[in-house]
This record gives sequence, C-alpha cells and structure tokens, in this order.
Amino acid sequence: MRKISKAHKIRRKLRTPNSIYHPKSQYYKWFVLGNVMLGTFMAVLDGTIVNVSLPKIMSSFGVGLSTIQWVITAYMLAMAAMLPTSGWLADKFGYKKIYFWGLFLFTFGSLLCGMSSNETTLISSRIIQGLGAGMVQPLGMAIITREFPPHQRGMALGFWAIASAASVSFGPMIGGYLVDNFSWPLIFDVNVPVGIIALVLTIIIQREFVHPNVKKFDYVGFISVIIFLPVLLYALSEGNAATNSAGWTAPYILLCFAISAIGLVVFVTQELTTEDPLLDLRLLKNHNFGMANVIMLVFGMGMFGSTFLLPLYLQNSLDYTALQSGSVFLPVGIIQGLISPLVGLYSDKIEAKSPLYLGISLLVLSFVLNSNLSFMTEHSFVMTSLYLRGFGMGMIFTPLSSLSLASIPRDKMAQASGITNTIRQIGGSLGVALLSTVLTARINFHSQIFGGSIQANSQVFQNTIHNLTSYIQHNAGSSYATALKQSQGVLMQHVGIQSFIQGINDDFLIAAGLTAISFIPIFLMHSKNKMLKRSSI
Repeated sequence: MRKISKAHKIRRKLRTPNSIYHPKSQYYKWFVLGNVMLGTFMAVLDGTIVNVSLPKIMSSFGVGLSTIQWVITAYMLAMAAMLPTSGWLADKFGYKKIYFWGLFLFTFGSLLCGMSSNETTLISSRIIQGLGAGMVQPLGMAIITREFPPHQRGMALGFWAIASAASVSFGPMIGGYLVDNFSWPLIFDVNVPVGIIALVLTIIIQREFVHPNVKKFDYVGFISVIIFLPVLLYALSEGNAATNSAGWTAPYILLCFAISAIGLVVFVTQELTTEDPLLDLRLLKNHNFGMANVIMLVFGMGMFGSTFLLPLYLQNSLDYTALQSGSVFLPVGIIQGLISPLVGLYSDKIEAKSPLYLGISLLVLSFVLNSNLSFMTEHSFVMTSLYLRGFGMGMIFTPLSSLSLASIPRDKMAQASGITNTIRQIGGSLGVALLSTVLTARINFHSQIFGGSIQANSQVFQNTIHNLTSYIQHNAGSSYATALKQSQGVLMQHVGIQSFIQGINDDFLIAAGLTAISFIPIFLMHSKNKMLKRSSI
C-alpha cells in the first residue's frame, strides 16, 4: 500500500469545496493576505510603539540611554537570530504551525513586558517578543509570495506593506496616548487581545504547507550567529558607557570585538561550505538579490537606527508630551500605505528602479532636514521632514522586494525572505547601537565645547548672569544668593539642552550619509526589462 505523506494528509483534510477559505477558492489568497497583514501589523507595531515611551521608561526605572537602548536592541536582536531559523522550522514542521507559534510567542512576550517591574525583566521579555516576531515577519512574506502568482506579487507585497505603514503611523500615537493617560505597560498589553484574534484567524484561514525535502539543521551556523551579533552590539553600546572609564581600549571591549569577529568568520565560512546552511548565503550570488540586501543593510542602519531619535528630541528638548510626539508620525504610515500599492503596480508593469532612486533621495533629504533641529524648531518643519520620509519609504520596499525576488526559485523563497529580513534587522540593530553610542559621544563633545566657551570673566557671561539673577529675584522672590545659583543652573541647563540637540543633529547627518550609500547598489541592479531579455535568450 502506498505510503501517504504527512503534508498530503493535511491537504486532504482541508478539502472543503464550499468554503471561501479553500485553497482553490479565488478569495483564499486574499484572506491569507489579510491574516498575514494583521500579524505583520503587530510585529512592526512593537518596533515603533516603544520609541515614544522611552523617556517615561527611563524615568520609571532610573536608567540612562545606554541601558534603555537595549529595550529596542534586544527585540531586534532576537528577531535577527530567529529570522534565519524560522525558514527551516517552517519547512520541517509546516508554515501554518510555525507562524501560529510565532504569534503565540509574540503575544505571550507582550504580556510579560506589561508585567515587568525592572529593566532586566523588560529586556528579557522583549527577547521573547522578538523571537515571535522573527517567525511572523519572514514567514508572512514567504506565504504571500507562495500564494500569489508573479504578475500579482508586487501588488500583494504592496498591500502587505500597508500593515507596516499602519504600524508606523498608529504605533507612536497609540503609545503616546497610553503613556500620557495611563502608564507605559499598556503599550505592551494592547498587543494581547489583537494577538488572540490573529491566532484564531490563523487556525481558521490558513492551509498547511510542509516542504517535502527538509534539510538538516545548521547548529554551527546558528550558534556562531547568536554569538557574533549580541557580543558586537554589547561592545558598541559599552564603548562610551559611563561605567567604562577606559573607553574603546578597555580589555573587555577589545575581547568582545575579537569574539564577535571570530563568530562572524565561522558563520560565513559555515554557510558557504555546508550542504544545509542556516542561511543560504549562496543566494547572494544572484545579482539583484545580493544588491538588494546591501541596500537593506545600509537602509536598516540609517532608517531604523534613527527612529528613536526624534521622540527623544521632541520630548526632552521641545517638551512635547508622549502623545504629541507620537502623533507627528501619523502621516508617515498613511502616506506610505497609500503609495506602496501604486508603486507596486508601477513596478510590476513598467519599471522598478526609478521609484527606488526617488525614495532614497527623499529619505536622505528628510534626514538632512532633521540635522538642522534646534530648541526653537517649529512644528511645520518637523512635519515636512516626516512627509518626505513617508513618501520615500512608500517608494522603496515594494519595488525592492519585487526586483530582488524576481529570479529566486519558489522553493528558495523562505530562505531568501529569511536572509532579507535578517540583514535588515542586523542593519537596524547595528544602527541603534551605533547611533546611541555616537549620540552619547557627541553630547559629551558639545558639552565640553559649549562649556569651555563660557568664560566666567567675560562681559557677556556677567551680563547674562546679572539679567537672569534680576529676573529670578523679581519674579520668584528669591534672595540674591539663591537667585545667583539658580541663574547659573538655568544657564548650564541651557548648555545641556543645546549639547543634546547638537548630538541629535550629528546623528541624523550620519543617518543621511548611510542612507545615501544605497544609491550605489541601486545603480548596479538590473531592471526587470533587462532580466526578461536575458531569460528569453
């Protein structure tokens, strides 16, 4: 008697001819798209909703920027570690099953984050969240790519990008409202009911798909990559930490860099030589796919690395509330969501490189505008930079995905998706660590410059202190001695604010430079027309 495979048994159970969820139904792929968009919305939401709450979390736990950045970095690191593994797990146990467990881990991690009583517990819970998100995002993209034919793939990916865009828009605003009116733990608790709905819909809608040929798990590649990334980011974050008096030459910092370098060499060597790699880096030999991932790396460093800067500036320098600082991001996702499907349709039918050029140009311009902030920056100036960012992001993801995956075989889609998402998260993690470190260093630098410019014996300094002292005496009723100390404190506070803003500006300028590097791989990519001509020869 012929042996029936597990995948065949699952497919036979799903044969319900009258159901709109049946794989042969013309509506099935659209319901799957909606289901995946909901999971993606949750995963991306938690990458944006936290940014506006960082000042409150820092105040609640009494920690500094070097510690609180790990609330973001831990999430991104866990995602990066899980992204390549999710493809193998899905091939082995089934895409629906692993997608379901990814949603479950994310929802459970959100519950733990809301219950956290200190920064250590919160960071640990964010790791659980990240592990779940690391399953949901790449598998969602792979599921959509598998279900939609090539001529509809660009449009489907464009709609899928709406979920990310909605998270970018509503995440900071929802987070700001919850932080201002309730407490920061609710920014995580809000994921729990949405997660439960997404779990139920996954059970009802999605069919199971198990890859017929499952390869061995690459333990060496997995262990080396989870050593390489966290150790590198730890070294980057500790280089300018207040607890590290020796700076970058501290023995433990140099040791971390050495261990990270060894882990990277082992990982790359293993992935290029083993028959069953965790991440099939040989796919990067595909010209467009390789160039697209270079773009993702530098884009992730510039874009995702800078996302936490603007809320810090708005709340700490302009005294915005968390809701106000979150609301400024609302147009970004709306614009991105409206533009993405149109750009996807354009890239499917006409050409995909021109939207990429325009999108990167708008992002660079946005960051350059943000590098000219001050403590008197008007709201309209901030919004102009964010409008440009929304248009730019809406023009990047869909054509880039369409170009990079056009010549990738369907059975390699999960691996390709894992590589792309892993590199993007690595770029984002490196960007957060790098820009946090640069921000701390540049704040210290500008504090010394501005502080050194204040000459106690100069006539300008004496006049300023005299005027401030007189103002405080007449309006606060303080004695001369008290008013003198208060005026000196006000002046030094102003120097601190100006140093912080100048450090933020330096970071945005670095983000603009990193993003501009993307022009080179875009220029080197082949257009779809050129690829079609080659395939027809």
